[in-house]
Amino acid sequence: MNIPTLLILAAGIGSRYGGNKQIEGFGPSEETIMEYSIYDAIRAGFGRVVFIVREEILDLVKNMFVPKLEGKVALDFVVQSLNSQLPSAFQNPERKKPFGTGHAVLCARNLIHEPFAVINADDFYGREAFDELGKFLTAQVQPDCYCMVGFALKNVLSENGTVSRGVCETDSDNKLVGMVERTSIAREGNKIISRGEGKLLEIAPDTPVSMNCWGFHPSFFVETEKQWSIFLEKNKSNIKSEFYIPMVVNSLIQEKKASIKILEGGKIWFGVTYPEDKPPVIAYLKELHASGEYPGNLWE
Repeated sequence: MNIPTLLILAAGIGSRYGGNKQIEGFGPSEETIMEYSIYDAIRAGFGRVVFIVREEILDLVKNMFVPKLEGKVALDFVVQSLNSQLPSAFQNPERKKPFGTGHAVLCARNLIHEPFAVINADDFYGREAFDELGKFLTAQVQPDCYCMVGFALKNVLSENGTVSRGVCETDSDNKLVGMVERTSIAREGNKIISRGEGKLLEIAPDTPVSMNCWGFHPSFFVETEKQWSIFLEKNKSNIKSEFYIPMVVNSLIQEKKASIKILEGGKIWFGVTYPEDKPPVIAYLKELHASGEYPGNLWE
């Protein structure tokens, strides 16, 4: 039986939030949001956690998490820098930030050899999401069969500004057909509207979207590396280009190299995009502790 690994993308800059939200305390005992994901992953059978971080916060993250998690789960830390996994011919001193989530995953290429889940550090996904991921990654994942936890668009908006979401199209078997990144999404009256990409688009509230909650076979690294090489060639002169997980996934689907099963575990989600998102997140986590979903302190 496979024992899956949890890969946490924690290298974000948090420009809209105004700080390192991935290592900020939100729980009653100053727990970070990703600690809830780690706690849920451990009880779902995950055996290792790999953190993708920036060099500037590497020591801080180690000092925060090694004392809490040592003996509870195996830990590894990987730095995502501007030049990680980047051939010298493509390095550009004018570029200011790394290449996105696909690039972040690729940074763990030589470290992970087992089925693995990928999540954002600053998103709360809920216990059911990890239960479903754990079951899929231990019994169903294949070199050509991956998964994604789907969330209804109406449940993953912010009351404090617009958001971007990967809007999914699925088939009758609940497999992903394709995904389009929609930007500037917000509620407007009783509708959900995207005003990005130069046009107004209404999106149905129950449309499944990606919140970067994936389950992969290690073969995904091979395919990501292939797509990375193609991406670099196409974007030599674009210093703002970004390489996202959905780019790789869409390519695999179109080329019929892999299928993506949409899992039903996406019942609860919340996150912090703007500073105004913090108070409701703190309040909701307090409720979850009070209800008994989580103990008073996650690690005592």
